[in-house]
Amino acid sequence: MTTKVPKPEADGVITRMGNKLAEFLSKPLPGYHRFSPLSEAQLQAHLQPADLILVEGNSRVSTAIKYLTQSTWSHVCLYIGDQYGSQQSDKVLQPILEADLVEGVITAPLNKYDGFNLRICRPINLSEQDRRALIEFAIARIGHQYDKKNIFDLMRYLLPTPPVPQRFRRNLLEFGSGDPTKAICSTLVAQAFHAISYPILPLEIEDNESKRDAHKPRGKRLTKRHFSHFTPRDFDLSPYFEIIKPTVQSGFNYKSINWSEPQKD
Repeated sequence: MTTKVPKPEADGVITRMGNKLAEFLSKPLPGYHRFSPLSEAQLQAHLQPADLILVEGNSRVSTAIKYLTQSTWSHVCLYIGDQYGSQQSDKVLQPILEADLVEGVITAPLNKYDGFNLRICRPINLSEQDRRALIEFAIARIGHQYDKKNIFDLMRYLLPTPPVPQRFRRNLLEFGSGDPTKAICSTLVAQAFHAISYPILPLEIEDNESKRDAHKPRGKRLTKRHFSHFTPRDFDLSPYFEIIKPTVQSGFNYKSINWSEPQKD
């Protein structure tokens, strides 16, 4: 049985369709509600290299991701800061690194998501050596394209009432073609953390060694989920990431709030 190899012309048409679709899906939708936006100054004061920034997007593709994951968060960025980027003489790097739907893996300024609802997630007790290795892993992938197969997959769930039972939604999030030169925002970040063996939401399995040796206590071992199974909300849910709230860390005092009085009828 022979496998048909796509013609270059067909690949070109699919790529052009994917690019047009990406531009359409990336356009913002009206009616975005801002509840907890963080300013550039707040981010600058509290972010550390290797922190993650979760974003509640306001585009069509964000709507699909939020529906499928039943989560506020539709995008994740890696904060690389300035000290690591300055060592890359052949690249002009900005503080956050992300897999953008239209532009692929890029770096962007800290104010790109001004006015959006954001959350900072910080890996716990990360060594300096692993911090550097994680950031270098991500930087090495700058220029990779966003996986266009992900776009066509997401389009299936942009209907008003997608026929996807809740119990199946997570299984449907194994997106992408598997091409290592293509990326999706959460899988890129998951790969970077897997590269330094940092846990996100690992699975527990039986320890086979303890099964074979009756004198050893029964135990569990952790195994990594495949990187394509991760979504932005997993970094929020993970017990291995600390949630950083600049308002709280800046010495929040509820007594200082200047409440407006409700209008009387």
